[in-house]
Amino acid sequence: MTALLQPFLSDRVVALSAPTQAWSGTDGEVGGAAIDGIYHGDTRFVRSGSLRYAGASGALAEPEWVSWSLPSAETVRFDALLRGVDDEWPDPKVRLVRERHVSDGQVTETLTVRSHLTEQVTVRLKVTLAPDFSPLQIVKSGATGDASWDAEATASGVRIAHSASAAASVIDAPDAAVAVEGDAVTLSWRLRVPARGAASARWDVAMDDPSLVVRGPSGAAPWDTPVTVPGADPRLERWLDRALGDLSALRLALPDHPEDEFFAAGAPWFFTLFGRDSLWAARLLLPLDARMAASTLRVLARLQGTKNDPSTAEQPGKIMHELRAGTLSMPGEGIELPPLYYGTVDATPLWICLLAEAADAGMPEDDVRALVPTLEAAIAWMRDSVGAHGFLDYVDETGHGLSNQGWKDSGDSIQWRDGSLAEGPIALCEVQGYAYEAALGGAALLDRFGRPGGDDVRSWAAALKERFAESYWVETPEGRYPAIALDRDGRAVDTLTSNVGHLLGTGILSPEEEARVAGLLVGDSMSSGFGLRTLSTEAGGYWPLSYHGGSVWTHDTAIVARGMLRAGLIDEAEALVAGMLTAAEAFEYRVPELHAGDDAGAIERPAPYPAACRPQAWSAAAAVTAWEVRGSRP
Repeated sequence: MTALLQPFLSDRVVALSAPTQAWSGTDGEVGGAAIDGIYHGDTRFVRSGSLRYAGASGALAEPEWVSWSLPSAETVRFDALLRGVDDEWPDPKVRLVRERHVSDGQVTETLTVRSHLTEQVTVRLKVTLAPDFSPLQIVKSGATGDASWDAEATASGVRIAHSASAAASVIDAPDAAVAVEGDAVTLSWRLRVPARGAASARWDVAMDDPSLVVRGPSGAAPWDTPVTVPGADPRLERWLDRALGDLSALRLALPDHPEDEFFAAGAPWFFTLFGRDSLWAARLLLPLDARMAASTLRVLARLQGTKNDPSTAEQPGKIMHELRAGTLSMPGEGIELPPLYYGTVDATPLWICLLAEAADAGMPEDDVRALVPTLEAAIAWMRDSVGAHGFLDYVDETGHGLSNQGWKDSGDSIQWRDGSLAEGPIALCEVQGYAYEAALGGAALLDRFGRPGGDDVRSWAAALKERFAESYWVETPEGRYPAIALDRDGRAVDTLTSNVGHLLGTGILSPEEEARVAGLLVGDSMSSGFGLRTLSTEAGGYWPLSYHGGSVWTHDTAIVARGMLRAGLIDEAEALVAGMLTAAEAFEYRVPELHAGDDAGAIERPAPYPAACRPQAWSAAAAVTAWEVRGSRP
């Protein structure tokens, strides 16, 4: 029996406007890889799509594709030559431009034949589409979904209805001959292309899924592209331009409050609300725009936990982790998450941190005041969630939830230095830093709005900082640094990881300790030259293509560089940004979720992690941190 494998993404092309996306090869053909298709929300509506051409009476042939480009996040263009209808001279004179544009719930493709011939030429075009209604989670698992559907003719196309749900699509092709042939829909045109002229055809698919729990944004992105730093590396401007375009395309809202937007975590798997991811993306963007932070805070506040429910990990005051239309099952992984899942230990303190920073960055006073009750409940949750050893920790109580509930949420992410796995409950080091920062920022907001409890919260934070200093520091051959976590027995898990970089700028470390940690992170075992490794090369479990055990996550590097900047460690922050820019250039400025942690001294460009999401909101927002660090120099 063949094992199910998650689809690779690294050689595919995507155009997107959340919650809609279209994946293909570099020729625009859909269906050559497992990920390919046209998706809306968590459903794939088109499994494959091919384009063929012929002269007036010749056999259909495949265009010869020569280039592709991304004019924007929503649009991709593919160029081909049609030598089957060309003349006998060596210069190609007939070309085809295939432009695909994605908007909320719709994908439109325009096919334009341009000719430099001195006589009119007739070109036949045929598009073949295979409808599909596979759930995204099934596609991710590598399995085959349910493609059963019924067809009904429309005035200029066909309506495709899923046999087992209310999901449906309408394929529209003006001036085309439309037919249903077996398990596919065919669209055919006969174009008369004038001498030295052009002719076009168009088709689109509009998709509807009533179960969808998110919607596209109602307007343009609320931020402006920043003025780049005079004399800055030109790569920074290119990365910012691409990244901000991707962030605009990743905006979503909930149907009951369409005015409040947030960032979807990333394409293709995470076109929905994630507590941690949406918060960090908005936080990294904050130097440019406080409005996304404010709306993200409001969205999450409305979903704040109000009761204790072990089946969903909900607790009073807790900020949620993930929102889906239905139960999320991951075949082969033993994970089954409810539609609204609260299994995250860090989203609640991060929510408080973002509120405090957004309030200082220009969030309107009345908007901040309206969130004070949410703040008070979040602080209470944070203080009540201290485990047996005196720190915020987590453990999955269901047996089918996430076993790790920090940002490194894979099952093998919390390792001892010898590579063995730590046993939970787990108290991550960075979560204590977030909690300390959140307590101080939250207490200041309580004071600001005349609410009681600020001094008690500061006392709690001071005690947490003292316990941290006593419990987390370890000595290894690599040096002295905070452990990644405490395990169930309160022992410090002694691996050097990027997690310790998240402590920088939170205040939980002294300035001398921050300098010590930063020095280790820019050293050879942690800094790849393309960004910060998640795990030291000296650790037993290190592997450059491990998801959280040696790979590089650009957002992780950005968070650490941001912390270095706040701690006044400008040279160290600059060193990390230099690696981020090198990686951004290698990935043509659409930086993936993660890439391999190989040493830049040994290779020209970083190897992709083939299953990584691209674009990813917090990877894109990392460009803003690079801009912020580069602009910090006098």
